This record gives sequence, C-alpha cells and structure tokens, in this order.
Amino acid sequence: MFQALRQIFTRDDDATLPAVPAGERVYAVGDIHGRLDLFAALVEAIDEDDAARESAKTTVILLGDLVDRGPDSASVIALAREWQRRRKVRILHGNHEEMFVRSFRDIETFRHFLRHGGRETVLSYGVDRDRFIPATIEEAHAMMCEAVPAEDIEYLKSFEDMIEVGDYLFVHAGIDPRVAIEEQKRHDLRWIREPFLSHLEPHGPVVVHGHTICELPEDCGNRIGIDTGAFMSGRLTALVLEGTSRRYLEAAESEQGAVVVAPLVS
Repeated sequence: MFQALRQIFTRDDDATLPAVPAGERVYAVGDIHGRLDLFAALVEAIDEDDAARESAKTTVILLGDLVDRGPDSASVIALAREWQRRRKVRILHGNHEEMFVRSFRDIETFRHFLRHGGRETVLSYGVDRDRFIPATIEEAHAMMCEAVPAEDIEYLKSFEDMIEVGDYLFVHAGIDPRVAIEEQKRHDLRWIREPFLSHLEPHGPVVVHGHTICELPEDCGNRIGIDTGAFMSGRLTALVLEGTSRRYLEAAESEQGAVVVAPLVS
C-alpha cells in the first residue's frame, strides 16, 4: 500500500560544489509531526533505496519535530527508536520536542504545548479523550504525566542540536547568520526563522533544516528547507545526499488516503 515518491535532482561532478565525504550517503527527513503513516512509508523507502545502491556508510538524520499536531506521535517515537536499533539514525531536537519535555515540569509550558499540537500528542499515549478535553489544566497535566513513559522523555532529551557531515550542517530550525557556527545558541537552532530565512550570503556549510513549512523543498544555495508540512499537507520529504548530488524521496497521501507514487515538481 505504501510506496515512495521519488525524483532525482543531479548536479555536475564539480569539486567546488558542496559534498558529503566519499563513500558516505545521507538521508535527511523533514518534520514528521505525528504522521506515522508517512514516516513508516518513508522508512521502508529509505531502507529499500539504500539497499539498492552501491554500499556506503549511510546516516539517516531526522530533523526534529517528530511529535505534535499529527495523530500518532507516540508511535512515531517508537518507530524512530526501533529504526535506530538496526541502522545509524541521528535525531535533532526540534522546538516541539523542547515544548513537550519542558511541559512535564512547567504548567505554563504545558498550556502553550497544548495550543500548538500537544493535545494530539498526549492523546496518542492512550489518554481518554472524553476525560482529557474537559479537564482543568492541572488535571490534564496529571493525565499526561501518568501516561507518558519516563523512557520516552529521556529519549527525547537525548536528541542532538547540530550535526555536520562534509559540507552540510543539519539543524532543526536554522542558524543565526550573524554568529559563528560554534557559537550558535540552542534556542536559535530550535526556533529561529529570521534573519536566517532571508539571509542570502553563504553560511560556510550548506544548512539543511526543517521548522518552516514550504510547499516544495527549498534549495536556496546556502540553505535547503525540507519541511513540507506533513501533518497538514500529507507529504513527508527526505533529502538524499551523496558526493555532490542531491535528490529527494517523498511519501505523500493521495486523495483516497493511500501513500502513492507521484513526481515532485521542481
């Protein structure tokens, strides 16, 4: 039932182009936001794509925001953990993971979390909707604390803030272009939009990020945004990097609700 959308964007072999090290392959996956159906399809597609190609040192990077808004955050976390047990998968800490983790110790963050898709996350852990929706904020908080396993919270805390591979830097939201890479603040890596998005000059490495929704992957030269809004668009995108080449795999939901094959439009 599930297949992957594939479109290949190739570039001329040129030593001046950004590249990942020889013998390596990277799959970077955009914001999942609780869409287990799309994530499961893309997991299968990446495994198949990698197996069909020349042997390489392969790394999968999830760009963060695994949780919130979509219906199956708990299962997305479980699948990510299972995938890590059988291949190299590194995961970035998004702003939604930050809100989720902080919600356990701060009631005001919990209130903010609920307004930005956290309700769906809590319900994905089996909390009774009929009890949760009319509950006071204190009662709802207690339900979440009881339902979410401590190991899931610790797992989210283990996510990274920045990953470098060759000429590419992977972050959740972006970077502050006024600040050196090694001096970036965690808040910016997880939350920034401007002045990052409108910055036209090179950052040094090409920054691959999610966080800001775009209809199609945005390759701006100095940055590549791949959050295609899975929770509302029904499309989850991965960027594949090998040598100087760039291509995309995408899992997308059809009008009938199945994940089908269709080309990306550049």
